[in-house]
Formats: sequence, C-alpha cells, structure tokens
Amino acid sequence: MDDYEFAILGSGPAGLSSAIYAARFRLKTIVIGELPGGLITTTHLIENWPGIISISGLDLAESLKKHAEANDVLSVQGKVTDVKTTKHGFMISLEDGAKYSAKSVLFATGTTRRKLNIPGEKEFTNKGVSYCAVCDGALFKNKIVCIIGGSDSAVKESLFLAEHASKVYIIYRGDKLRAEPINMDRMNANKKIEVITNRDLSEIFGEKSVKGVKFKEGGELAVDGVFVEIGATPNSGLAEQLGVFLNEKKEIIADSNSSTNVPGVFAAGDVTNSHFKQAITGASEGVIAAFSAFDYLDLPSTLKK
Repeated sequence: MDDYEFAILGSGPAGLSSAIYAARFRLKTIVIGELPGGLITTTHLIENWPGIISISGLDLAESLKKHAEANDVLSVQGKVTDVKTTKHGFMISLEDGAKYSAKSVLFATGTTRRKLNIPGEKEFTNKGVSYCAVCDGALFKNKIVCIIGGSDSAVKESLFLAEHASKVYIIYRGDKLRAEPINMDRMNANKKIEVITNRDLSEIFGEKSVKGVKFKEGGELAVDGVFVEIGATPNSGLAEQLGVFLNEKKEIIADSNSSTNVPGVFAAGDVTNSHFKQAITGASEGVIAAFSAFDYLDLPSTLKK
C-alpha cells in the first residue's frame, strides 16, 4: 500500500487539472477514476474551452491525461468503494481490493446520468435506448431518433445526431428549451430537427429493438432510437459517509477555496454546489483545490513566501 499526500477521486477535467497543479506544487499525487477523462469523453464538440476554438471531448480529455502523466502523476483506473478517515488522513479502498492512503482527498467524482424509469427503458437499453449520442449516434444513420430533455446538452446532442439520422425530435416536458443562444440558432437552422414541448414519455416500446415512444398525454411517436438527456445525479455518497455536508440536491457544499466542512477534504466540478457547471469551471475549481490541499498540508515551499 502506497502513501500519498493528495488523492484525487475522479479523472475528468476537474480531477486532471487538479493533478497537473498538484504535481507542480510537488505533492505526491494519485488520480483514481472509473472513466479516464470522465464524462467529457462522450461530448462530441467543445467550443468554449479558452484557447481552443474547437475540439472533441475525447481529444481534450486525452490531452489533459497526457499533461498529468507528463508531470509523473500516477493514474489508476478503478471504482472507489470506500473512503475512511484514519489517524494520519484517509484510507481509500477500490473494488479490486487495492488500498491507498492519503493525507488529503479531492472529490471530483462528477455525476451519473439520470434515467427516465419508465417501462421499456431498461429492456431496450443498448437496443435503441442510449445515454450517449457520441457513442451511439453513428448506429442510427438515416433513421429517426428522439432526444428526451430540454437543456443545452440535449440541443447539442440533437445537432450531432442530425449528422447521422434522417430526423431528430427533441421531446421536452416543459414549454421552452434551456440552451445557449448559439446552439438554439444552430438547432433552428437545421431542418432535420423538430422540437416537441409539453409532452412527457410514459413508455418506450418495440420488439427486438425500439419502435417508438408513448406519451402520458396520449398518442405515440415512431422512432428507432431514444437518447436520454435529462440531467445527472451527483456522485457524492462516499463524501457524505465521511461527514461532508451536502445540499438538498445531494451536491457537495464547497467554498470558494474548494474546501468542504471536513478538514483535508476538498471538492471540485459537477459534484459540487457550484452554480455554473462547465468543464472549464470544473478545471478551475480543481486547480484551486490543489493549492488548498497544498496549503492544508503546510508543506515548505517558496510559493508561500
């Protein structure tokens, strides 16, 4: 079992950015995550990362990962099942039985995509029901698909799917989509995309694969694929077990220094109570967390002079 000064749980933009700075602060750092690069790897196109006009989520994640590795940060792929306090810090246990001790911990654990929890969703997952347009969009070339949700993410997914599908419906239970103006303009200009508001799904039906969806308000719509984009749930359970305070949304409450109420425990990115959740803001919070951990550990450095 190795001992570390700073353990980062989560390998998305927040975690990897934190790792880069932690290494520059000369902290012995480890990054542990299930999905290298995090959920951003499933994003088709990123056009709001400063200094880069346009880049795929996969390429940005790979760039961040290589940057962290170039600073000799150990990266471990695995699922963290337990985090406990010890006399000298924290003990982190993984599903495969591995254990790591650390003097400080960053929760950059992100979120898990929400599900509709309606009949047919589970039965047709990977048979027409998907939670990642970038992963599965090409499978629906010249077919009819729908996206469930009304956020900016749902609109961006529709633009990507329109590159493959013959028709894309955006189905939203509210009366108005909540997307950035530039993406709304692009969506409105795309003749393949049609928006259906004030409708809520009651069932996904089909035979061997998806054939359509039914509405709570009555009626149905024939589609070959259903892409679910209805938000996400914070992965904050392990932090809560440590006594970290959460808000009513189960987000970790972190201050402007990315600190939580538990000494030595920090949080950054989508798992926190930050109002504006973007890759770049998560990266910023991760960087701040690295410095806060460095400050907490009270290690000698010219940075503090």
